[in-house]
Parts: sequence; C-alpha cells; structure tokens
Amino acid sequence: MRRRTAALALGTAAAMVLTGCSTMSPGESGTVTLSMVESLTNPARTDLIEELIADFERQNPKIRVNLVSPPTEQADQKIQQMLQSGSGVDVLEVRDITVGPWSNNGWLYDMKKDLADWKGRQALTDNAVEASEDGEGRTYFVPYGFYGLSLFHRTDLIEKAGFDKPPATWEELLEQASAIHDPAERRYGYAFRGGANAHSNATAAIEAYVADRIDPANGYLLKDGSTIFSASEALDAMETYLKLFQRASPKSSVAWGYPEMVEGFSNGSTAFLLQDPEVIATVSASKAIEPGQWTTAPLPAGPSGKTVQPLATAGWGVAKDSKHKAEAVKLVEFLSEGKASAAFTKKNSLVPILKSATEDDFYRTGPWASYVTMTENPDTYQVVTQPRGVAWWAEWQQRADKDVQRMVLGKLSPKDLLAGWDAYWTEKWKK
Repeated sequence: MRRRTAALALGTAAAMVLTGCSTMSPGESGTVTLSMVESLTNPARTDLIEELIADFERQNPKIRVNLVSPPTEQADQKIQQMLQSGSGVDVLEVRDITVGPWSNNGWLYDMKKDLADWKGRQALTDNAVEASEDGEGRTYFVPYGFYGLSLFHRTDLIEKAGFDKPPATWEELLEQASAIHDPAERRYGYAFRGGANAHSNATAAIEAYVADRIDPANGYLLKDGSTIFSASEALDAMETYLKLFQRASPKSSVAWGYPEMVEGFSNGSTAFLLQDPEVIATVSASKAIEPGQWTTAPLPAGPSGKTVQPLATAGWGVAKDSKHKAEAVKLVEFLSEGKASAAFTKKNSLVPILKSATEDDFYRTGPWASYVTMTENPDTYQVVTQPRGVAWWAEWQQRADKDVQRMVLGKLSPKDLLAGWDAYWTEKWKK
C-alpha cells in the first residue's frame, strides 16, 4: 500500500492536501496517524523515505505515517500553507533557509525538552548538535545531513599539466585551472557559477581569505563586528575569483547554475568544480569520465592556509499545531539515528551527522575522503554558520547573484560589488 501523496499544483491540489491529509485522531484501535511532508522531493529519495517509514511502523505498530511529497519547486510554499492552516502536518522537512521565518511565525515546535533524554544525541557530531539549536538554544529540527563544499577535480588533467597534486589554495586553483584551460580543444579549467546561486561560491572564496578573522557564529561577520565584505582580503578574494572566470572558465558559464556546472564536469569538459557531496553520485554515474580520472580534494584555503566550510543543512522537525507531538518526536528520533540515518546520508550523498561515520570505509575512501579530512582538521577547515535563517535571505540571494553576474560581465568592479554588499548587510543588521 502506497502512502505517498503528491501535490501537483497550487489551488485545488493545495486545498486537497490541507483537507485530505489532516492528522488523524487515534481510532478505536488506539493507532495514531502522522502526516509527514518532505520538501526536496525526488522519486528515489521518496522511495527511500517510505522504506524508512515502513521500518519505523514495524517497530511502532500503534503509529502510522502518511508521507506527503509535493514537487520540489512548490514544496516549501505548500508546507507553509499547511502550517498556516494549523492542520495537515505533524513531521516536516525544515531547511536552514526556512527555519527562521517558520519559527518566527510560531509554526514549529521546540523539541529541546523532548530530546533531553534521547540517547541518539550522544552519537551526533558536534556540527549536528550545533546545527540542531538556534541562538536561543531551541531545537526546531534535527539535521539529517550537511551539504558541504569540496573541490572535484580531474586527476589526469592535473598530472598532464605538470602538477603533482590538486590545488590546496584559491591561488593554486587559479594557477592550475589556467594551465589546463584550452578552449580550442574544448577543455576548460573551471566550472564557474555565474547564474543561480552565484553568490555562494564567491562568498566561499571571501570567507577563505578572511578565515583568521571570521566570526564562527556568523560567517558574514568578522570578529570585530564588521562584515566580511569590508575586509581588504575580501577584495583579493574577489579579484582572484574573477580571474578564474576570465582565464579558466567557458564564457557560457556566466549563466551557469547547478545543473550546468555539474554537467560541465561530469561530461569531461571542465577540470575543476566546487560543489556539494550529492554530486559524487552524479559524477560516479558518468560515462564520459572513468573513476580513476577524478576525485575530490578539501575546500581551497586562503593566504593563511585556513579556509571556512559554510555548511548548509536541513532536517526533520515537528509542527507546533501537531496533535501528536510525542509520536512525531519519536519519528524524528528514529530518522536521526542508527541505520536509518546512515542509509539516508549515504543514498543522498550527504555529509553524515553520526560520529561513527568517520570509521566507515564508505567515507574514508575515494571521493568522500576529503570530507573526513576536513572533519578531522577543524582548525584548518573551520566550520561557520551563515545567516541563512534571516528573513531577507531570499532577497539577498537575488541581489547578490545579479551582482556577481554584473561583475563577470564587466559592469561592476569587485571593489564596488563588495562595497554594496557591505552596505547591504550593515543596514539590514542595524534594523
């Protein structure tokens, strides 16, 4: 019996989700039915969640779970509609970009007290524990994994260009990518991100250059309270980043977002790609490059030899209006521990939340090894929290992406771009 509900469109379909998937009261048998909604929907992922739910139901015969799987592009909007209605959702997927507005509106349940005696908490990595709590110590979701950057690279092209190891710094990345770059041969050095979410990789470079002075609690601030965009090192970072486009990237990458970047690397045309671990599965399935031709390396460092890993995350939370919070929290705990958590992170190519993962050969070998290296060397690969939960994050993304593209097209200098970003964040935080 399939328990999946797919909301196909706004309007009528949304109303059906709101009325047809409401959390049920215990029936005569004493069974509780929970409604669980995912956000980042894809068929393979949904099948996996259903398998995990089936395991949970076998262990908890008095709890049934109805999984709602809206199309990804509409999912967060549909979840918000359900939360606003006060019914239809018990357990939900909460992302670092939605936890802020949803918790501020009072839609999410603080699980901190419920999880106080949860044995699974001891098995979580420090990053997972930290990500599970907001600035006030409240737990609105338990992360199921992390999206952290590493440097995908072609080992054969690096060797052919005369280098004996992958770049460890942004300057070395520029040097190697430029040496490999040969448009006449349809061989490009770097898969530049100039389209959607262009600001993310640009910011990664800036954070690496200011790693010695960055505030780990707010990756957009220095320890003295000024923005990272105001630092002199930030200008060096952006000038280096711009050179990566000018000297080592295909001209069409001015409009590249996630799909185009990944395709550029997996089809064998570009030598370097800065991306999340979910891309490992995509590149592994490529027929254009062999397993021995590529792997990953840790995130490039700045001049200090240090870098910053801006981990993005998402996880499972509970709706404040749920009528069955104890059962909902129990499901969150199940999904966040042991075999369920391990299966979810491996099959979705996520940085794991469990300490035990560092001893798993799956993560210690091949393209995953760079993530273990970064985890085991936190002084070099510093983890910071970006202010992704602020109410204006979507506005910021749109503005910053346009600015990066204008810079790449020569319509905005790196200096003016940084001055605008510094002014933007300084003014926002004043308010």
